[in-house]
Amino acid sequence: MPELPDVALYLRALEPRIVGNQVTGFVVRSMSVLRTYQPPYEQVVGKTVVGLRRIGKRIVWEFDHDQLFLVIHLMVAGRLRWHDRAGVKPPGKVGLAAWGFPGSTLVLTEQGSKRRAGIWVISGEENLAAEDRGGLEPLEISKDQFIEALRGRNHTLKRALTSQRILSGIGNAYSDEILWEARLSPVKLTTRLTDQEAARLHRAVRKVLTSWIQRLSAETGEKWPTRVTAFRPEMAVHGKYGEACPRCGAPVQRIVYASNETNYCASCQTGGKLLADRSLSRLLKKDWPKTLEELEDLRGGSG
Repeated sequence: MPELPDVALYLRALEPRIVGNQVTGFVVRSMSVLRTYQPPYEQVVGKTVVGLRRIGKRIVWEFDHDQLFLVIHLMVAGRLRWHDRAGVKPPGKVGLAAWGFPGSTLVLTEQGSKRRAGIWVISGEENLAAEDRGGLEPLEISKDQFIEALRGRNHTLKRALTSQRILSGIGNAYSDEILWEARLSPVKLTTRLTDQEAARLHRAVRKVLTSWIQRLSAETGEKWPTRVTAFRPEMAVHGKYGEACPRCGAPVQRIVYASNETNYCASCQTGGKLLADRSLSRLLKKDWPKTLEELEDLRGGSG
């Protein structure tokens, strides 16, 4: 799922291309992508985009007409494609919608069979505010505000970082990188953080998000971002299960749940303790290894 650095990249690319330009057309191939019906989605046609903003992981366009907004939530597999020609239609199986601009087209696509991406056309700032889950902007708040928000609820650090009601824009991928940078366990409870650990986590949030925004911007330059993904070779632990931790060399571990997984380094983040993987620990039960050493012994015995 595109997270804060990826959404910031899209906003950076959209700004010179659509702000100040009129929407000349809006084609919807899959009506399920529309999450609002009043005002009608066609109402944005003929309007000029005057501003862009981000609400959590959502991209917001502001128009020059009666506080009219268009909101795009890419969810897991939604992506935006830019074409320097007019009249491009949403492609076959993956195309959801397309917006025409003078001499160009923006297309929304989504891979896979599940249609989760959404488009909202909203009238009024009050109605737009309802789309905000209330999370604080992680790069705009002070250390004290960050710690207060984190300790306000008794969650694991992984859940707290990814909750859009606590912090805005962080998801599965960058939370893994932040916790690795801070050398903190994903299952440590927010209420058990020491002041030193909380301050370290705040620094890690700022460092990871800022560095990735800068990295992605430098990679893309003035081009349209075509490689928006949650899995990047430069990441330390996210998507790196079984690979060597770049800091200590221990194998990266994971916790699998539903369709997601949390990646972490047991050596750097949990004092060598393995966190229970729901599927494997249920299978192995009492035989589930508690440390990296026990895991290596288990793997050696099975070979």
